[in-house]
Amino acid sequence: MTNAATDLVGQTLGPYTLERLLGQGGFAWAFVGREQDGTPVAIKVLKPRYAGDPQFESRFRNESATAAKLEHPNIIRIRSVAKTREHVYFAMDLCADSLGARIAREGPLPEEDILRLAHDIASALEFAHQQGVIHRDLKPDNVLIRSDGGAVLTDFGIARAVSGYVASTGVNMTIGTPHYLSPEQAQGRRLDQRVDFYALGVTLYKAATGEVPFSSTDWFELARMHVEDPPPSLRRKRPELSKRFERVVMKCLAKHPDDRYANAAELRADLDEVEQKRRPTATMGAGPVGTAQREAMNDPPVNRQAWLVVAGTGIGLLLLIGLVVKLMR
Repeated sequence: MTNAATDLVGQTLGPYTLERLLGQGGFAWAFVGREQDGTPVAIKVLKPRYAGDPQFESRFRNESATAAKLEHPNIIRIRSVAKTREHVYFAMDLCADSLGARIAREGPLPEEDILRLAHDIASALEFAHQQGVIHRDLKPDNVLIRSDGGAVLTDFGIARAVSGYVASTGVNMTIGTPHYLSPEQAQGRRLDQRVDFYALGVTLYKAATGEVPFSSTDWFELARMHVEDPPPSLRRKRPELSKRFERVVMKCLAKHPDDRYANAAELRADLDEVEQKRRPTATMGAGPVGTAQREAMNDPPVNRQAWLVVAGTGIGLLLLIGLVVKLMR
């Protein structure tokens, strides 16, 4: 924790009072703060080296303002983007937990929980992509969890501000998170919305196993793995996961964008199918479905015509054997 960050605790930025430091990234500090009416908020404050750069400040404020226009239940609500004295910041709704923190705390999550979070994230991406906004830095720490268990995406557009700044100035600054980087990002190729599906695939893989599919302390080796190596099987690590869920994750992790989901609507449809297949599709009689009833529902339907043919053949054979025995007497 730097002195510059701790010095901000207790200070007021616009209508917000900073209460404690939540954490920090490459370009900003995150604080828990309060509005004047006592409402708790999260506030990201640019670090001085970037706040003092007019080009970066401009890009950051523009992208934050764009993100603030994304009004959706599964996208964090940005309350304001402003500059007070030498500090550039944006304030947003506060969520008590994140997917990254939950995985660190609990380890791999139940498939049912992951599916709910994935559905919420896909809904957020569908809306953002329709508005022409790509996240570019989707990862567990940017998936916040509401008190009702639903997911909310944060930091939309920030990676775009960083990448534009790096491209125009050539400064040494990390763009995105290497473990969640798509092959096309690693290769410096043109990006579209499908980059978010790859990062989502890595995020779901981490939620399901507690590990990312590719890991290395060498950035270039990690980039090579994203481009060349097939991801390890999910079900080898957790055999209880469904095959359908594994197929969704692996499709997100396809090396070539054309082999991933074309849009978030397709992804949501497959997630819906995985959820539906996890539940009994019918009930037998009144009351709760018991084990025997579930087994019956899971058995393939009987082909009645085939059964009649087999039964008739069996009766015919019995009659023939009886006739042969009678003639031999």
